Amino acid sequence: MGIKFSEVTHTFKNPDGKTRFIAMENINLDINDDSEFLMVCGHTGSGKSTLIQHMNALLFPTSGKLDIFDRVIKPKRNRKLNEIRKQVGLVFQFPEYQLFDETVLKDVMFGPINFGLKKEEAKEKAIKALQMVGFEESLYDQSPFRLSGGQMKKASIAGILALEPKIIVLDEPTRGLDPQSSAEVMELFDKIHKEYNKTIIVITHDMDIVSKYAKRVVVLNEGKIVYDGSKEALFTNKDFDSFHLDYPSSMKLAKKIKDEMNLDINTNVFTLEELMDEFISSFIFFASFILEG
Repeated sequence: MGIKFSEVTHTFKNPDGKTRFIAMENINLDINDDSEFLMVCGHTGSGKSTLIQHMNALLFPTSGKLDIFDRVIKPKRNRKLNEIRKQVGLVFQFPEYQLFDETVLKDVMFGPINFGLKKEEAKEKAIKALQMVGFEESLYDQSPFRLSGGQMKKASIAGILALEPKIIVLDEPTRGLDPQSSAEVMELFDKIHKEYNKTIIVITHDMDIVSKYAKRVVVLNEGKIVYDGSKEALFTNKDFDSFHLDYPSSMKLAKKIKDEMNLDINTNVFTLEELMDEFISSFIFFASFILEG
């Protein structure tokens, strides 16, 4: 077992100091530590960030039960939580929150050293992690704060990979990146997921990412889980509009083509590649019909 939420609720104190705000309520969620690719979606304020911060014990349940790798998390800090944070690596939305050392290599080495590895072994793991993310060797001794946004993102990801976590959690990993860097980051985690059977959990508002990569989608609304299932079932769900999500570009474009060109094509396509295949198939069928007629 990886992570198990059982009726977990989390509240924060309101500014008045007397009342509390319910950020997450009665969450029941099981996440395997082996080969899940899970996307967490929802509008701003739906509870997404609160949820993932429980996954490596940055936040603790106000009520309910949370198990992370068979360890029950209670609302009290203790040193044993460090082992959880090694097994569940959290990559923050803004990489500058994770980068602090004088060079990229030292920054990526920090985690393994902090968990007790000797310097040389930590260096080996850091270099392996940097190679996994395709980070240029010539920049290893560069200050992390002189990198581009895409390079900073890769360095922050490498810092988590160097710990060799069983589950990797990413908070909006493509936000602020150009399309090429965004594609590189997602292809990287798709590769890690497939080659190393690691569970990847991604918070995202980008439905194109969800439609292309997700095996499973969890949708939150007002602190509650309102959907947990496949992406295919999500985008065809009768209650989809109430989830406050958008459709992926491929589905919107397919509907536009069908309506404006009067083509009988399947609009439930989840990538632009699938849409192109559908369009070509419909065109070939139409051309064959004309030629035979």
